[in-house]
Amino acid sequence: MLGKSEDWKQEKTLECRTGRTFQIRLWEDRTRGEIYVPQYDPHVFSLVNDDYERAVGENWNIVDSGKRVFEFKADKPGTHRIVFEKRMGWRFTAEDRRVYVIAVDGEAKTKSSENA
Repeated sequence: MLGKSEDWKQEKTLECRTGRTFQIRLWEDRTRGEIYVPQYDPHVFSLVNDDYERAVGENWNIVDSGKRVFEFKADKPGTHRIVFEKRMGWRFTAEDRRVYVIAVDGEAKTKSSENA
């Protein structure tokens, strides 16, 4: 399992069905050298597509920023995590982490529902 819920500041929850695809979009500023690297169990999810949608500003400046679009296919039921680490080319550690909890064929347990 990739990380425990108490290790992360914030988790986002998505629901999906086995065999279906879902997308996760993250903002990247490639001018700064930012790139998101997904960490996931390849037996649970398949990465179907990894695309970059460049944002164009009003003055067509040279800033290279936009949305990174990851498309995954859910291969197994259950509640699983995908961790995205924002990496910079010259650093050894992640600058930021985004955690997505994916409930495949069921409801995800959130902290608020566990306390109810």
